[in-house]
Amino acid sequence: MVLAIWHAVVMALTMGWEILWALILGFLLSAVVQAVVSKEEMSRLLPDDRAGTIVKACGLGAASSSCSYAAVALARSMFRKGANFTSSMAFQFASTNLVIELGILLAVLMGWRFTVAEFVGGPLMIWVLVVLFRMFLPRPLVEEARRQADLGVQGRMEGHAAMDMSLHEGSLWQRASSQEGRTAISHFFVMDWASLWMDLVGGLLIAGALAAWVPKHFWQAFFFEAHPLLAKIWGPLIGPVVAVVSFVCSVGNVPLAAVLWNGGISFGGVIAFLFADLIILPILNIYRKYYGWKMSAFLLVTFYVAMAGAALVVELVFGALHLIPQERNAKVMEEAISWNYTTWLNIGFLVVAALLVVRFLRTGGPAMLRMMATESEPSSASTYQRKHH
Repeated sequence: MVLAIWHAVVMALTMGWEILWALILGFLLSAVVQAVVSKEEMSRLLPDDRAGTIVKACGLGAASSSCSYAAVALARSMFRKGANFTSSMAFQFASTNLVIELGILLAVLMGWRFTVAEFVGGPLMIWVLVVLFRMFLPRPLVEEARRQADLGVQGRMEGHAAMDMSLHEGSLWQRASSQEGRTAISHFFVMDWASLWMDLVGGLLIAGALAAWVPKHFWQAFFFEAHPLLAKIWGPLIGPVVAVVSFVCSVGNVPLAAVLWNGGISFGGVIAFLFADLIILPILNIYRKYYGWKMSAFLLVTFYVAMAGAALVVELVFGALHLIPQERNAKVMEEAISWNYTTWLNIGFLVVAALLVVRFLRTGGPAMLRMMATESEPSSASTYQRKHH
């Protein structure tokens, strides 16, 4: 038993080492984007669900943090401030499916085809969701959800969603390279790590345990690998279900997705699993708190249909274009850390991360982190910003 647990932990550690530099790079790029793109105008920019507004919502979401909990909290905040509900949900989807760090991690761990599929399928999923909302979302349900949202019931990562340390003046380069910009980048960088470390560690441990303990023939039978046509349909349908009960979200899902891919789930099944970080059980409970039982149930059904439907289209299109990998060799089975290019990249990016952490510590970062941890409301976040800008 002890040896089996140790084997799973070693698998998780080596997998974490394999993706460490990519995580640091992804969070760094995300921090730069967040530092130069302000949250304060988001609600004003999303007054309806017209095509142009949905595109803006996707762009704003892609420029935000990848933390699923923070994305959900920020979407609720925008809705309370007058943003259209459909556009707020589109923003929420883009925040967790169209962000830089997710694409980098997928490319490193699973290959560039999965990155392309994520960024092709993500907008398609959002479009399907918008269509479903227009067809089936009644206005009285939206008004009921708004009344519940205005109660301000706390979820998780409220402080993260409220914080806006971005700069507003000068060109993008001037904002990012200024003293204030470098400070904001360091704060966003550490804040994102603080928000996601539990999901990352949880995802790696679950992936390590599944890779070490679950025999391959179980996955092959569960995902109908011996029946190619059935597997193409079953994968997008079962992928979100696996995600719902995994309790892991955002980029923490990628190591587990790699294990599922090696185990035999279809290409579309992987994409559906990655899409489904917004319907895991803890987040479904947050929807209940934010919007009430009825809207929570509506979101679960429509989100699932959009996720599975978009993933099935990705499966069919990528299959027709011969873009689905023929070998299942995602980087999850290494059982030892070797001295190679990954090690050098990790060392280099760890130095960069250390410099950012030092700046964070020297510029009032710990106080900001404590405020975020207490799930502060926007008012207290604004007070912090006035003091530290």
